[in-house]
Amino acid sequence: MTAADPPPAHGVTAADPPPAHGVTAADPPPAEFGTDWHDPLTPAPPVTRPATRSCEVTLAEAQFRDFTPYQGSYAPPAACGTGPWAKVVLRLDGKVKGRQYDRLGHLSLGGVEILRTSTPQPSPDGISWSVEKDVTRYRDTLARPQPVEMLIGNVVDDTYTGVIDVKVTLTFYAAEAGAAAPDTPDRVLPLTSPSVTTPRNTERLVAEVYATGSGGGCEEYWYMTAPDAAPYSCKAADGPHREVRVSVDGQLAGIAAPFPTVWTGGWSNPFLWYVTPGPRAFDVQPIRYDLTPYAALLNDGRPHRIEVSVAGVPAGQSGWSTPTNLLLWQDEARQVVTGALTRHEQSDPAGHSRWTPAAPGGQHRLDTEGRHRLTVAGHLNTSHGRVATTVTRTVHSTSVHRWTEGENLDALDATWTDEESVTHGPTTTRTARTYTMNGETTLGAGDRLRTVLSLGDRADTVTLRGGRPVDSSRLDDQYTGDATYTANVPRDQRHAVATTSARYRLYGSQAPGGCYDRTVDTVQGTLTVDRRRC
Repeated sequence: MTAADPPPAHGVTAADPPPAHGVTAADPPPAEFGTDWHDPLTPAPPVTRPATRSCEVTLAEAQFRDFTPYQGSYAPPAACGTGPWAKVVLRLDGKVKGRQYDRLGHLSLGGVEILRTSTPQPSPDGISWSVEKDVTRYRDTLARPQPVEMLIGNVVDDTYTGVIDVKVTLTFYAAEAGAAAPDTPDRVLPLTSPSVTTPRNTERLVAEVYATGSGGGCEEYWYMTAPDAAPYSCKAADGPHREVRVSVDGQLAGIAAPFPTVWTGGWSNPFLWYVTPGPRAFDVQPIRYDLTPYAALLNDGRPHRIEVSVAGVPAGQSGWSTPTNLLLWQDEARQVVTGALTRHEQSDPAGHSRWTPAAPGGQHRLDTEGRHRLTVAGHLNTSHGRVATTVTRTVHSTSVHRWTEGENLDALDATWTDEESVTHGPTTTRTARTYTMNGETTLGAGDRLRTVLSLGDRADTVTLRGGRPVDSSRLDDQYTGDATYTANVPRDQRHAVATTSARYRLYGSQAPGGCYDRTVDTVQGTLTVDRRRC
């Protein structure tokens, strides 16, 4: 739902650092949006940084005007060695002004995708923003010289004037003497083709998939698509249920619910996102799949097929991107690690929609539900004994989509759950993820388009050893917005108003100091509240 005529389409921070304790704006906000607004920011925490010696490397510096990628080269910083490092932090600083759509971008090193992002929409006077990400897990890639490629595909012409100017840096923090190094993969392999040969002594294997529905077509709004029989503008033969799957040699090895990312032109109303983007819009987080039960099969020294697909996408229809990295840990004391895949059980995948036609003057309704469960297990004979791994994942989604003829009213109430349990030896990690989207867009008198929307990204994680909890964390990232403007008129006649609120809460071992709670509110693009409760 990107606006047809857009103005003129973890860790995100404003160009200026946030206040230490919080602030409430003293001056009243403007009556409507002007030609400039606060720089984009989210309430997510910045990446924590150790107090050790650091080195900074510029990874990319470019202006994106078209679909020509930036290409460069990278070498590890001589002053900070080749690792292991205590931490490596990626930072993107961007600026743009004029008129432009939201644009999707990626950055890769040696074919390994290390950042997937999207851009805010600019004011005529210009905005700047930044994104931070912990990339320590890519130590294997960062330890060697690599080619760099970055692309934020863009169009600049007489109408869309915004040139996207970015600089990306890496800051390396030296390991503290005597401190344990972070547990990072020994190898990181980009899945550039389905055929892959892994090291024969692999004892742990994780795939990360940067799955995004994007590109301006209907798969950008996959959660709103309707079956062919229903009179709706975005079609999908089986409705909106989607599932991101990984297979090994043709056998299903992993399932997951995709995150319903809303880009900064989403829901036909860019005024919702000018200052505060929706969860994950600037830092697209990969879906992670523990494929360790398949390690014994892959350790035979021959090439195998690892493939990623998105179930529910209409045959022959594009719109999904699924770049994938394989993260591998190796048994240094063994040349070959043997074992077996011992269990593979799945329920019948269920995804169905029921369309109820509108009565005269009423609303169409589409009820959708999807469910799937997969369990895989295996064991490996490592230098430290036989280690068994069992992975169980259950995905479930429900949605109610309502719309009127002509789609002057378009509403969705949807929930996705993704529950995962990974038992590796004596340790079990359970993660329960819940994604929510509840919103309504109406086009009323005088072509006033109003969108009211709430989004949620929640996750509860607990780690048990010997059946006893040893670690836990809780994430709750919530966004609400209400924006109205006059559609189908020049930009200076839109008379747009919007209120937004975003609150990011993180508790437990993943939070700085065990507790992080920040709220950011805006009115007409003015930051009115920036409050921290921890």
